[in-house]
Amino acid sequence: MIVRDLEEARKGERLVTANGWDSTRLLLAGDGMGFSFHITRIAPGTTHEFHYKHHFESVYCISGHGEIEDLDTGKTYQIRPGVMYALDRNDRHRLSASDELVLACCFNPPVTGTEVHREDGSYAPAGELEQNA
Repeated sequence: MIVRDLEEARKGERLVTANGWDSTRLLLAGDGMGFSFHITRIAPGTTHEFHYKHHFESVYCISGHGEIEDLDTGKTYQIRPGVMYALDRNDRHRLSASDELVLACCFNPPVTGTEVHREDGSYAPAGELEQNA
């Protein structure tokens, strides 16, 4: 059984920060669950473009408000507590926060914890980090 406390995880290496967001990686590839689980906070007034070419992601909004735009179709969706979205086609997207968004996120394949977004908004394919380490 794996038990982790969010506030304790935020005090160590499981907290990954970037410009306008942070992600606490509560489950990682090394935990052997087949997915990773994160609590991500998006700062108010920020906009971010992502394109997880090598990962599927599902996201559940715990708190806050914003919107997500599908960059291929131009369609936008309001994000608020209780809304879930799944990037089931490796969708290119833009996420904007009106106020702080707190999101529960799952990635498949799981991330290792050391990933950073590449210039195109993606993470490296699973296994690439280990090969280049």
